[in-house]
Amino acid sequence: MVVNFLNQLSESFWSSDVWLPPGVTWKDLEPNDQNPIAYPRFSDIWYPVLFSFALTFLRLLFEKYVFFPLGIANGLRPVRPWKGQAPDNPVLEKAFLVARKGRLNYKQIQGLAKQLDWTERQVERWIRMRRMMDRPSTLVKFMECGWRFSYYGFAFGYGVWTLWDKDWFWDINHCWYTFPHQGVTNDIWWYYMMELSFYWSLLFSMFEDIKRKDFLEMLIHHFVTIILLVLSWTCNLIRAGTLVLVIHDCADIFLEMAKMMKYIKWQRTCDVLFGIFTVTWIGTRLVIYPYWFLYSTCIGAKEIVPMFPAYYIFNSLLLLLLVLHIIWTYFILKVLYRAILSGQMEKDSRSSSSEDFSEDNSKSGNSSATPTTPSKRLPAKSGSHSREHKNSK
Repeated sequence: MVVNFLNQLSESFWSSDVWLPPGVTWKDLEPNDQNPIAYPRFSDIWYPVLFSFALTFLRLLFEKYVFFPLGIANGLRPVRPWKGQAPDNPVLEKAFLVARKGRLNYKQIQGLAKQLDWTERQVERWIRMRRMMDRPSTLVKFMECGWRFSYYGFAFGYGVWTLWDKDWFWDINHCWYTFPHQGVTNDIWWYYMMELSFYWSLLFSMFEDIKRKDFLEMLIHHFVTIILLVLSWTCNLIRAGTLVLVIHDCADIFLEMAKMMKYIKWQRTCDVLFGIFTVTWIGTRLVIYPYWFLYSTCIGAKEIVPMFPAYYIFNSLLLLLLVLHIIWTYFILKVLYRAILSGQMEKDSRSSSSEDFSEDNSKSGNSSATPTTPSKRLPAKSGSHSREHKNSK
């Protein structure tokens, strides 16, 4: 009985009335002697999950053998600038690990201070230093950006090369002519598999990568992108999917390279690249994408192809991407505004909060940058103890 229910559920889910235009069935998309078109196979979408692990391994090779020595050659250090600043303390270490990112409330800090016979200011200072120890070095961020720059550059180049001789690259209406009876060539197959593998790898690795302020937006973006790619592959909306990919990869090349230049302190080059990125981002994400691509999918396609339920889901996800573009454009313009005021590009507002703390302090040897933290074996003097306790209140 359970098996029958699952079979009925599967048949209802994969109904051609949902996924395909009216009058088209799944059998119509199967190649045969009368229909030699190479249609996409749903089983192929599992390949990118496996390919993503190979792509992650390739990333590790690039970071270790390309961008690590490149960062060292440009003066970056392989160690965290704050490493070893917080002295070992099992009690505080346990409290730090239990608390979310070491965020303790006032009562917890007060209790720890009494338990250790410290002042509240000393406990807060230890937690602050311990939190800094977990922040990645600039070299780690440089290598991460280097890998993404390499991928986006290759993906955009391969995408343009693949689509250059395709009709729909020059006339978007060819995405809808003869739909869904459109074949998939080998170059398009590999382009789709490569892009889907990359977004799977980003989704798997983002929980271990540097945490950025737009973590939630990026998580939504990766989920939406993967669903869009799988949905377009299932419904054979691949031509439209390739245009989305090539539009989105273009601007990210300049963003990642600008951040790399920022990390190695090539400020003027960073400013130029960030300016190019801003223009490219607005041009592709807020002009070409909505006024050319979305206009065609939401309005132009209806005049050529009869609509079906999955197509409305497809368009809804495309509109959600546009919302994310608008949110990120706000961040970008915010950085650009600050850059104009300060005369140079500040940190990327999407970057991890660790960039709030410059490594220059540790290089200059300024003792104020790394205040000494007393331990329980060396308690503060009674006078200073009472003054710090009073100030902490």
